Amino acid sequence: FFATSTFISVAMLSLTVNSVSFNGPALAPRVAPAAAAGVRMGVSDMEGTGPETGGKVFDPMGLSKIASAETLAWYRAAELKHSRVAMAAVTGWAWVSSGGPLFPGYLSVEQGVTFESLGRDGYAAWAAVPEAGKFQILGVIGILEILSESAVKPHYMAGGTPGKVPLLWDPLGFTAKLSPETLARKRLAELKNGRLAMIGVMSLVSAHFIPNSVPLLPGSV
Repeated sequence: FFATSTFISVAMLSLTVNSVSFNGPALAPRVAPAAAAGVRMGVSDMEGTGPETGGKVFDPMGLSKIASAETLAWYRAAELKHSRVAMAAVTGWAWVSSGGPLFPGYLSVEQGVTFESLGRDGYAAWAAVPEAGKFQILGVIGILEILSESAVKPHYMAGGTPGKVPLLWDPLGFTAKLSPETLARKRLAELKNGRLAMIGVMSLVSAHFIPNSVPLLPGSV
């Protein structure tokens, strides 16, 4: 997804995104009862349903029917991670494709690589990043992944909250000031925005490799 150095930086920050960052939908969502927050929730109690799916859980393959409560919690955590990365990816891709300014200065002074020299083709930009830079990016992502899986207690598969990343989760304490109804609405908004972003980034990747494969997108993105 890394469209330029700007996009790479945005993608790195995607794990810090929380529900406060997004505006809620016009329709008021159902607020899940407190008992549904734990790992023992059933699929019908999970947030994320809405008029887009007829108010029902969208599960055409029936995966939820064979999943345990712990597996459902893992599904939700994975959905949040993919959603946040996808939202950062679409934002970065749209920014550089629209001609937005790139970071000034050097990415690597030693090798003479500037941020602007990476260009605006995401895949070419990633290939042009020095190997040390790639290892740094992947290393930070790996550290955040380890922290999210091992440092948050209880674990999201044992009743904890999916999507929390230590040190980065809501550092300014915005969620603590929100009412339960507002927080539920923003969680729902994050899920819906993330799902749309995943579809969006798949469309961008398809249009990049197969020109004119996606209606309404330019021949080359």
